[in-house]
Amino acid sequence: MTQTIHTPSRRRWLLGAGALAAVGGAALSWWRLQPRALTSDVGQTFWTQKFETVTGEVLDLATFRGKPLLVNFWATWCPPCVEELPLIDAFWREQHVNGFQVLALAIDQPSAVKRFLARQPLGFPIGLAGLGGTELAKSLGNSAGGLPFSVFFKSDGAIWLQKLGQLSPDDLSRWRSQGA
Repeated sequence: MTQTIHTPSRRRWLLGAGALAAVGGAALSWWRLQPRALTSDVGQTFWTQKFETVTGEVLDLATFRGKPLLVNFWATWCPPCVEELPLIDAFWREQHVNGFQVLALAIDQPSAVKRFLARQPLGFPIGLAGLGGTELAKSLGNSAGGLPFSVFFKSDGAIWLQKLGQLSPDDLSRWRSQGA
């Protein structure tokens, strides 16, 4: 019969190796989920996009250029997306008179978005991006394709910040104070 002897140094070594592997895995996951930098041609392509609204109007992104813009990618089936919309709407209601713009692009079925907006109206424009919105979000730095995803543009059209995950009041406050 073979007996394994676990010495204190062997246990420490195994625990250390396990901890190192866990930290490495967490760091890799964090790195993969971080928004990526964009090339200038992607930014230029963004401003040429057009989306239909739930009322059938056309939203031309070129009309948003020249003022700070928050673009929020969301879906009705995404709980953090739905939770952050009232915060974004309150920000827009307070700050649109100061030139801050908000645009939400729904990565969802038009019928689901219409039902949602009938229950919870929003003051800012909503574009119907459909599944193509996922590719647009990826081109803007959302390599993971997760939702919600927000991109803050400065008034010159450059990206100030990208955020994967639910927005906080601090995110909006920082953007406002940057004078984007």
